[in-house]
Amino acid sequence: MSDILYTTRSRPQRHGRRGKASRRVWRALSVVLVLAGLLALLDAGVTLVWQEPFSALYAKLRQDHLSGTLRAVERAAPTPLERRALARLPDERRRVAFLARELERHSAEGSAVGRIVIPRIGASFVVVKGTSTSALESGPGIYSETRFPGVGGTTAIAGHRTTYLAPFRHVDALRRGNRILLNMPYAHFTYTVTGERVVAPTDVRAAVGNVGYSRLVLSACTPLFSAAKRLLVFARLSRTVAFTSGVRTPPGVVRHRARPGTTRPARPRLRVRST
Repeated sequence: MSDILYTTRSRPQRHGRRGKASRRVWRALSVVLVLAGLLALLDAGVTLVWQEPFSALYAKLRQDHLSGTLRAVERAAPTPLERRALARLPDERRRVAFLARELERHSAEGSAVGRIVIPRIGASFVVVKGTSTSALESGPGIYSETRFPGVGGTTAIAGHRTTYLAPFRHVDALRRGNRILLNMPYAHFTYTVTGERVVAPTDVRAAVGNVGYSRLVLSACTPLFSAAKRLLVFARLSRTVAFTSGVRTPPGVVRHRARPGTTRPARPRLRVRST
């Protein structure tokens, strides 16, 4: 009889403990959900006024790594084969074009190939080769359908506006006459903005087509927080300054003074602060 009474009285206690444990779990879950909601709202608010913070942190780490990689590329000496080829080229313009093709040929998708600086919007980012999803998570990327600067024709660069450091967030603020600097390991290129255009995402030709002169095209989604259209900013090459160390003219090759607006042999005075 005592065993029966003990069993009967102990059941409500076990149910009470289970109920308390269940309530604690639900309270903890509620707190987690509230915090997750607040975090999502905070993320949305920061994205609206600045940029998406979590992808920005990832891209910042990638940019720091790429900056070191780019410095190594800039300091690299030419191979014996490249030195012989450079020695046979009669002028600096062709040597710059040769080095541009070599860098383009040997660079892997997503690797650091230069730096873009846009003074009007305070942008300075390492540029990578390619426009794949993973490449653009690291920084602005050069379209594979276009050539590296120095070869001639169109160089088109795509970049995000709201995620992954949003390098092109404010490209819509660029106006005719603004400068865009593209600093490659072999030369500095200065482009002058000539205009802009909004096109459909499928109109790739508008970004990569050649127009009879050397130009730079910046491509970004528009409007903000939408991929419905593409904003293209066009800029014409106005100056090329070859790196003395970048071109690395072999012994016996005479440098020629370039005409205004073309390549020049002097080392540029421009100094770019790393991001």
